[in-house]
Amino acid sequence: MNLAHNKLYIAALGGLNEIGKNMYLIQYNQDIIVIDCGSKFPDETLPGIDLIIPDVTYLLENQDKVRALVVTHGHEDHIGGIPYLLKQINIPVYASRLTRGLIELKLKEHGLLRKADLQTVDSKSSITLGGIQISFFATSHSIPDCLGIFFQTPGGNVVHTGDFKFDMSPVNGPYPDLHRMAEIGKQGVHVLLSESTNAERPGFTPSERVVGDHILDAFIRAKQKVFISTFASNVSRVQQIVNAAFETGRKLALLGRSMINVVSVASELGYLDVPEGLLIEAIDSDQFPPDEVVVLCTGSQGETMAALSRLAASKHPHVKIAPGDTVIIAAGAIPGNERNLAHVIDNLYVLGARVIYGSSGAAGMHVSGHGSQEELKLMLTLMKPDYLIPVHGEFRMLYQHRQLAESVGIERDHVFIVNNGDMIQYKDSVASPGPKIASGNSLVDGLIMGDVGNIVLRDRRQLSSDGMLVIVTTLSKTEKHMVTAPEIISRGFVFVKDSEEFMKELHELVQNKMDELTGSGANQWNVIKRKLKDEIGHYIYAQTKRRPMILPIIIEV
Repeated sequence: MNLAHNKLYIAALGGLNEIGKNMYLIQYNQDIIVIDCGSKFPDETLPGIDLIIPDVTYLLENQDKVRALVVTHGHEDHIGGIPYLLKQINIPVYASRLTRGLIELKLKEHGLLRKADLQTVDSKSSITLGGIQISFFATSHSIPDCLGIFFQTPGGNVVHTGDFKFDMSPVNGPYPDLHRMAEIGKQGVHVLLSESTNAERPGFTPSERVVGDHILDAFIRAKQKVFISTFASNVSRVQQIVNAAFETGRKLALLGRSMINVVSVASELGYLDVPEGLLIEAIDSDQFPPDEVVVLCTGSQGETMAALSRLAASKHPHVKIAPGDTVIIAAGAIPGNERNLAHVIDNLYVLGARVIYGSSGAAGMHVSGHGSQEELKLMLTLMKPDYLIPVHGEFRMLYQHRQLAESVGIERDHVFIVNNGDMIQYKDSVASPGPKIASGNSLVDGLIMGDVGNIVLRDRRQLSSDGMLVIVTTLSKTEKHMVTAPEIISRGFVFVKDSEEFMKELHELVQNKMDELTGSGANQWNVIKRKLKDEIGHYIYAQTKRRPMILPIIIEV
C-alpha cells in the first residue's frame, strides 16, 4: 500500500471494540513505530485455541519501515504477543525496567532472548527513531513503571496515554506526572489516543491504597489459613499482600508459575520489597500453624488450570483448603470470565471456606487500575488535543468516551470511533478517515501460530456439541462386498449400552446401504464414503435432531 507523502497516519491492529490484544502504530513517510503488542484469551467459540494475538500482516509487508516497538507497561494485554511478533520481525523493543524484565521472561520461554534487541527507557527518556522523536511521561496504573508516550513528527504530534488513572497516593509509585502532561499539552497535541476502559464509570477510581487496608483487616480477622488470589502482574497489590502477611506474622507461600516469576523479577529489580524469611515453599505450608500462613496464588479469573481452580476442586498436590479457611479474590472479573469465576467461588463455599470477593462495600478487595470518567476528562483537559481517538475498549466504552470529550469542549466530529485496521490520516491541521489496512486475529494453538482455519474450528465446535461416529466397514478386495458386519464407534454422541436398539438400527442401515452401493458396481471409495455419510447423517438427524461428525472408514482385505 502506497500512502501519501508527508501525511501522518495512525491505526490500531488490536484493542478497538474489544478488551485486550492492544496494538497501535504511528506512521510518517518511511517510519513506522508500533505501540504495544498484547494478547487476549479465547472464548468458548474457539475450542483448542490458547491465545489470540493481533494480525501483523501490514507490519510484515512494510517491515523495512518498522523502526521499533515501544511498550507502555507490562500487562498481558500489552506484551503477550511480543514473542510471536519478534519471531516474524526482529525489531528493537523499548520498555521501562519492570516491563522489560517481564518481556525477558516471555522471550526466554520462547528461546528468543539472546537475539532480541531490548532497550530500557523511563519517563525522562527521549529517543529519535527515523524522523520521529519520542519522549515519555509517568502514569499510575495497577503495575509500576507505566508510561504515556509523546510522538513528535514533522506531520504532527501524537500522544498515547497507555493505561492510566490519577492515583495520587500510589502504593509503590510513581505519581502521575501532571506537570509533564500539562507541558505536553502546551506544546500542542494534534491527536490523542486515550484509553476508554472505565469510560462508563462516573467519578474517580479509588486509590490502590484503599485495598491494602481491607486486605490487612481480613488477615487480622482470619482464624485459619488465608488464600488470596490476584493478577500476578499487579505488583502494587502483591506488595500490599506482602505487607499484610508481615504485619500479621504470617508466612507467605506462592502458587502458580506466573506469580512466582513476577515476584522474582519485581523483587530483583527493586519494585517489590519482600522481608527476608517471609517466603516459604508451598509444599512446606502445612508445617506451620494455619493462622500463620498466607497462600498467594494465580487464578483470580477462574482459569481452569490455574492454582485457585485446582484448590477449589481439591486437586492441588501440595496445598488443601480446609473448612474455616479464608479465601480472598482480590481482582475484578474480566468481561467474559464471570461464569468461570462464579463456578470457582461455588466450589470454595462447598469446601467450607469463608470467601471474600468483589470491589464494593467496606470489605472491597479490588479497585480498578483504569481511570473513571472524571480522570478521562482530566487527561483531555491536560492534553487539550485537536482530535481524539478513543482506544482500549469495547464500542460502548469508546462511544461514552466521545461523549466525555464533548463535555470538555472537543467537537463531536473531532472524535474518531474506528475499528481495528482503520487508518486516521492527519495533514495541515485536519484529520480524516484514511485507507484500511489488514487486521484481525492471529490464533495460537499449541506451537502453531497463525490462521488455524475456519474449517478446523468448525469441526472442533461440531465435535464439542454433537460428538463423533466412526463407521468401519471391511470389503473383499476381489469380490467388492462386505466380508464382516460393520463396526460403529460412538464418541460423545450416544452411550452405546444405553442405546442398543438405536445402534442396531444404524448397523442394519449401514449394512443395507453398503450392499446397495457395492451391488451397483460403485468402486470409488470417496463416492461410497460420501453417500454412506449422507444417508447415515439424514437418518440420525431425523431420529435425534443432532449432527455428529461421521467418519466412514473402508478397509480392503
